[in-house]
Parts: sequence; structure tokens; C-alpha cells
Amino acid sequence: MTSDFQVTFDAASPRRLGLFWLEVLGYAVDPPPGGDIGSPDETMAAWHALLQRSGMPEERWDDAMAIVDPEGVRPRLFFQKVPEPKTAKNRVHLDVRSAVGLEGDERMAAMEREAERLLGLGAARLARFEPDPRMSHGFIVMADPEGNEFCLD
Repeated sequence: MTSDFQVTFDAASPRRLGLFWLEVLGYAVDPPPGGDIGSPDETMAAWHALLQRSGMPEERWDDAMAIVDPEGVRPRLFFQKVPEPKTAKNRVHLDVRSAVGLEGDERMAAMEREAERLLGLGAARLARFEPDPRMSHGFIVMADPEGNEFCLD
């Protein structure tokens, strides 16, 4: 038997981090119960309306956020507010598959283009690892706006 799963991130600002990963992965904001996926602004407005109707104080509206694959194939990502900052390297990270099927210079060039796009979204570049035919096809290590490491693969 298999189990479905989501990936959960601890965050200082779930909204900011969720919107970053939404852009990275082509995801959508998970709509409120009974709602439909719309643009990020539309879906966030629907959440804010629901939270307001339910009496949730506005200062708590950034306590959690989820994003989903609009095609329903890839896992849901959940972002939850925590009081403590990130203090160490991630033990688990996402590999963003930005150069599937490519090799050598073509692969590294595709990852460099994606790295540039992600820098514009607020990511940081940490390291580049060149292809080593015996062990690796090469990859780029990045960090999201809150410092969580991930790889372009």
C-alpha cells in the first residue's frame, strides 16, 4: 500500500515562502474548502475572506499556507509559521529538475538559465558542481528566501 504525502516547510513567513515556491514549481495556491484554483491573488483573497468571516485576527493570516500542483500529480507543499529561525543545513531538500534529459554543457546552461530566473524571485546561489561522469551530471545549489537549500538538477 502507498501513502500520499505533502512536504512541510517551517517558515518565518509562510505566505512569502509559499509564493516563492509557487513560482519556482508552477504550482497554485491551495484554495479554501469548496473553492477553485484561481490566480494566486484571487485564491489568497478567497482565503482572506474566509479567515475574516471566521473571526481569525488579521495578524494570524500568515500562520500557514499550502500550494498544490494544478494538475494534481506532484505533492502538496505546506508552509507553517514557527518562531525560531533556520539555524543549520537542511537534512532533506528539494531537487528542482530543471535539466531533465540534458547532458554536459547543454545541461549546465539550462540550469544556469533557471538559476538566473530564481535569483530574480529572491533565491540565493550557493555553489555550482561541475559534471563528473563517474558520479554526477552536475548541479547547482541554491537557497530559497528563508535560506532553505535546494538543488537545480
